[in-house]
Amino acid sequence: MYERMLDKQTTPTVEEMTQLCGENGERFSALNDWLASALNTEQKVVFPYGNRYGWGIAHKRKGRLICNVFAENNAFTVMMRLSDKQFQTVYDRLLKETQNQIDNRYPCGDG
Repeated sequence: MYERMLDKQTTPTVEEMTQLCGENGERFSALNDWLASALNTEQKVVFPYGNRYGWGIAHKRKGRLICNVFAENNAFTVMMRLSDKQFQTVYDRLLKETQNQIDNRYPCGDG
C-alpha cells in the first residue's frame, strides 16, 4: 500500500490530491472526470473509512455511492461499491491474483 493522505484535520483540495498521485496524477484526474461525465456522478472530497484509507473523492449518483478514489503517493486506489449480486457477476472474471486477495482479505473471519 502506498502513502495516503491520513491527516483528518486538514481537508486537501483536489489539486493537492492530484499532486500527491505524482506520475499518476493525470490518470487520477482523468478517471474522476470520466466518472463525473460518463456516469453523471457528483464528486465530494471525503475521509470516509477512518485512518486506513484517508482522503479520497466520493462519486455518488442519485445519492448512491458508486465508488471512492483515494489519492496515494504516485498512485491511487479505487474502491467500488457493489451489491452481493453485482459482485457475483464479476468475481469469475477477475485475475486469480485478485481473487486470492479478496478471498484472503480477512484470515481471522469474514470481518
